[in-house]
Amino acid sequence: MDIVEQIKDAVDGHEAEVKQGIDMVGDLIDGQTGGQYSAQVDQAQDFLKDQLGGEGQ
Repeated sequence: MDIVEQIKDAVDGHEAEVKQGIDMVGDLIDGQTGGQYSAQVDQAQDFLKDQLGGEGQ
């Protein structure tokens, strides 16, 4: 089993918690950079959430 399959198995059933973590990390990055990269951070957050099968936000 490759690493991608292991990650998918670990996330299965915990999508809400993972999305919350994505938001927390994005907020941390925005705070550390003074919001300088907030557009890119938001784009990355949306992409990651979409990979979980969600609506993005």
